[in-house]
Amino acid sequence: MTSDLSARRAPCPASSPSPTNARAPELPAGAALFALALGAFAVGSAEVVVAGLLPRIAEDTGVSLPTAGVLVSGYAVGMVVGAPLLTALGVRVARRRMLLYLVGLFIAAGLVTALAPGFGALLAGRVLSALAGGAYVGIASAVATSLVPARRRAGAIAAVFTGLGLANVLGVPGGTALGQALGWRATFWAVTALGVVLLVALAVLLPHGPAAPRAGLRAELRVFRRAGVWLALAATAFGWAPFLTVLTYVSPLLTEVTGFGSGAVPVVLMLVGVGMVVGTPLAGRLADRAPAAALYAALAGVTAVPLLLLAAVHSRAAVAAVFLLFGLAGGAVIPPLQARVLARASGADNLASAANISAFNIGNAGGPLLAGAALSAGAGYTAPLGIAAALGAVGLALAWAAQRSDRRG
Repeated sequence: MTSDLSARRAPCPASSPSPTNARAPELPAGAALFALALGAFAVGSAEVVVAGLLPRIAEDTGVSLPTAGVLVSGYAVGMVVGAPLLTALGVRVARRRMLLYLVGLFIAAGLVTALAPGFGALLAGRVLSALAGGAYVGIASAVATSLVPARRRAGAIAAVFTGLGLANVLGVPGGTALGQALGWRATFWAVTALGVVLLVALAVLLPHGPAAPRAGLRAELRVFRRAGVWLALAATAFGWAPFLTVLTYVSPLLTEVTGFGSGAVPVVLMLVGVGMVVGTPLAGRLADRAPAAALYAALAGVTAVPLLLLAAVHSRAAVAAVFLLFGLAGGAVIPPLQARVLARASGADNLASAANISAFNIGNAGGPLLAGAALSAGAGYTAPLGIAAALGAVGLALAWAAQRSDRRG
């Protein structure tokens, strides 16, 4: 499928200028990638920042803390559903215009959240934000690959997803601090303002394309008849699951097993974010040179590092260092997984990319659910580490199976 953003009109001959066809010079691809990454930063910040504000939200809205926790799980479900659904509904809308529509919905969701009179409206705002965010990240990944030569596609995907890593390092801590100082609504006003900045950035920096993509929904859906696509999506779900499986229960692991004070938990999480910011672009460059090797190495990393954590869990210094490595491995998984799905689903870039975002979020939900079940059954706080390693091993096996399926096909 020819990308609507990669298409360019031929310039008018100097001897016969045509004002109606005249266009401003295109900005460098790096500027557009920056705008796309800013969107990932906004989506990532909006997704995670609520976790640090749950006690205040619960008190202010008059609900229990577990009920307030639905704001986190509801967001994940919204991304799983919203990414493919809104992408499918907008399959005949030009990608640039679709991204602007999605950011407009993201801004509206931020307003609903910031002004919510009660918990129900607050939850509705979160779900709307997730619907927009899931579709945005999927389409932004496809757009990023259309801005660069084929040999640099994984690097372009990495540039977008670096915004998610920066959200963990800057957006989430900053938004949490703002909410603690001025109230949780201030955080969502800030997220809304970030959405407005993003809307302007995309409008200015994204190149224009034809009025609509050339492939319709039926053509994109046909790609999902390929077994390799489904295997690649499953590899994403299992390969990413170790990350949230470990991080969901990182606080009791650090405080009850390693012996850190509670104040060390945000520091360790920031180390994970720093690792992601380093690992994501590094993996993007490697995946452009050797896609299969980069993917296998990243999946082997998220499988092995939890086992390394298990061995080092009683040493504070070692645990801090291994969590930095864990962030690097987690960030390294993202570009090759996303690039693998796009490569297997040629002709359905938009919908396949969005489906892979859903797969990431299925991993976000499924891994912690398994770990929570183990803890409820009486397992110790190190149990999520073993579960994470097992999930990563399944992801590695599925990636290998997807590769074999491609060869047979």
